[in-house]
Amino acid sequence: MAAFAKNWSAEILREPPMIAPARQFVYPQFVPGEEDAMARGALLLMVRPAGQSPFLATCARGFTDAKTPTGVFACPNPDEMCAVAGGYAYVVNVREPSRCAFLALKPAVSVMPLVEHNLLLFVGFHAVMAWGADGLAWQSGKLSDEGLRIESAENGVLRGFGWRLMTDKESEFALDLNTGTLL
Repeated sequence: MAAFAKNWSAEILREPPMIAPARQFVYPQFVPGEEDAMARGALLLMVRPAGQSPFLATCARGFTDAKTPTGVFACPNPDEMCAVAGGYAYVVNVREPSRCAFLALKPAVSVMPLVEHNLLLFVGFHAVMAWGADGLAWQSGKLSDEGLRIESAENGVLRGFGWRLMTDKESEFALDLNTGTLL
C-alpha cells in the first residue's frame, strides 16, 4: 500500500514524559467556543522532525466517543503531520510547530489518505474536506443531512452516499477530487 513520504516520526504517549522536551505545543491555540477542550482529554505525541530536536504536541480531544478517530497520519507535504484526537484534526508543520491548522470539519469521522491523488481526505457527517501538499485543497458543500458513506475514489472521482432527511433515504453523490465540486 502506498503512503505519503514524511520527514518526521511520532509516538503516541499514554502520559506526559518524565522529562519533557524543551519544545512543547498545545493545540488548538485559543479558539472561541473551545475553552474547555482540554477537559475532554488530549492526544499526547512525541514528535521527532528529521534533523531537529523533538517536541511534545498536546492535541485537545474533540469527542470522547470511541467511534471518532484518534491517530497520526502523514500528509501530502512531508513536513506536515496530521494528528486526529477524538475527531478533531490538526495539521502541524513539524519544522515550525507553532504553525498548526485546526480543521473546521468537526468531527472528522473518517480520515482517508489518497496517495495517488496527493490528498488527505477528512469525512464528516455532512461534508468532505481535502488537504493537499499546499494546505486546504477544497471543502465540499453539504452532501448529507446526517452521515456520509464513501464508496470509492477512482479516476479522479470520489463516490459515496449521504442520507437525506426529506426522503429518509440515501442519495448518491460524486465529487471531482481536484476541486471538490459535485459532478
